[in-house]
Amino acid sequence: MDGSQAIATDVIVGRIISIIGSQISAQLDKSRGTDDPNALQIGTLVKTKTPHSIAYGVVRSLAITDPSEDDPAGGIQKAEITLIGEVPVTPDGKMYAFRRGMARSPSLARDIYSTSSQDLARVYAAPSLPSVKVGVIHQDTTLPAHVLTDELLGKHFGILGTTGSGKSCSVVLILRAILDQHPNAHVVMLDPHNEYSQAFGERAEVLNTDTLTLPYWLLNFDELMEVLFGAQADEGSGEAAILAELIPLAKRDHLGDSDQGNHFTADTPVPYKFADLIRRLDDAMGRLDKPEAAGPYRRVRQRLTSLQSDLRFSFMFGGISITDTMAEILSQLFRIPVNGRPISIVDLSGIPSEILNVVVSVICRLTFDFALWAERSVPILLVCEEAHRYAPAVPERRYEMTKQALSKIAKEGRKYGASLCVVSQRPSQLAPDLLSQCNTLFAMRMSNSDDQTHVRGAMSDSSVGLMDFLPSLGNGEAIAVGQGVTLPFRMKFNNLPDEQRPHSSTAVFTNAWDTGDEDLDFVRDIVRRWRRI
Repeated sequence: MDGSQAIATDVIVGRIISIIGSQISAQLDKSRGTDDPNALQIGTLVKTKTPHSIAYGVVRSLAITDPSEDDPAGGIQKAEITLIGEVPVTPDGKMYAFRRGMARSPSLARDIYSTSSQDLARVYAAPSLPSVKVGVIHQDTTLPAHVLTDELLGKHFGILGTTGSGKSCSVVLILRAILDQHPNAHVVMLDPHNEYSQAFGERAEVLNTDTLTLPYWLLNFDELMEVLFGAQADEGSGEAAILAELIPLAKRDHLGDSDQGNHFTADTPVPYKFADLIRRLDDAMGRLDKPEAAGPYRRVRQRLTSLQSDLRFSFMFGGISITDTMAEILSQLFRIPVNGRPISIVDLSGIPSEILNVVVSVICRLTFDFALWAERSVPILLVCEEAHRYAPAVPERRYEMTKQALSKIAKEGRKYGASLCVVSQRPSQLAPDLLSQCNTLFAMRMSNSDDQTHVRGAMSDSSVGLMDFLPSLGNGEAIAVGQGVTLPFRMKFNNLPDEQRPHSSTAVFTNAWDTGDEDLDFVRDIVRRWRRI
């Protein structure tokens, strides 16, 4: 027996008239009006039969060919369907679990059937692999939407959508679902606007300019040059040559053992004192024959001393004892031990804008290097909120370090247990290497045509029809596609309680303008916080 008995009682909605690979065309039953519950829609799951299975497909497009002016609906109604998988059926009628791909395609003139709740439950059933529930299936909201945890994390994922589409809430929901099942996880979140500090409650370690420790000696040479000279940084300049020579010597001075420090370079992450570096600068200037040659030395010295005295940079240059605290810094950042707080949220809102890219670069580089040397024993997920801000597609020098660090995780991180979650409202402005390496995507509402084109290019052919829904998706709805889900589907994320929602909602002008009138002390307090005093 073939699959006939399994679908004998189902409703016929059309018949196959063309087959090209996994794409089939069907002529529809014209008796199915638009109000008929079995009438097809874009994204609807349908089925047909083969000699040994029931094949399932997703409707990609609908059309009427040769309509007449008198009767627009009188033409031939057609549907384009993408086959996604099958349920094998034994000769005695036993049905196995749904599987992706087709062992054998259906033949021409086969009937196309609508799917029942049992079919949807079979196709969207909880996978046997580790998974978490994050929402419901759009076609049947009684069925939960699952994501495969290891596939999601092991091969990177992206959450994309315009402002107000529910993107931030979806990030929280996915992470909370994973942390509920895996309380000893290790997650680092880059939070540009301090949106997530309250979303994870006691399970999060929030690191801001008061609690974040990122000493200058952790910076590699390129990062330090960017901090010191910004857009004017030049690796071929006299300043660069001076620092490349003197920084290793300052590290050896602090270590006090020249033999052990012989392998140190300007990139080696070991402590050194600015006082030793400045002393060596002064000694080198004193040995110069021509006073005019001292210009680069003076510029380096001036920048070092000014950074030490700038309170905005205190988390990196001031108030830090020069001891080897690298293990403690990594322990805090990567939550080792977890101590009930598996996620560290790095609040970037207080970081001076001129070194924001450097801070992100350092954290990304440390994430990859730590995973590399830990040899997969401590997998780490790095969540990059608003990734287009510090890893844009534009070829500007100031972004290159961050893009290189993120690209290294995207291309090589899965080998060492470094996973990447890219969150962005402008995928068209995101560095292409990042999106192309995300093997699972959650695409939420998008109205910009460039963004839609980039997302379509990153998704599989089987989800092309679903992409047409991007401009009209509701809040919290998404098209999920990739290796982290069993098959492409339209879904709605679960609702978050108010106390778990990120602070990402738009400011309510009318309420703020209707309540009270702040005084001068209010402005003075803002100025104090602005100046970090």
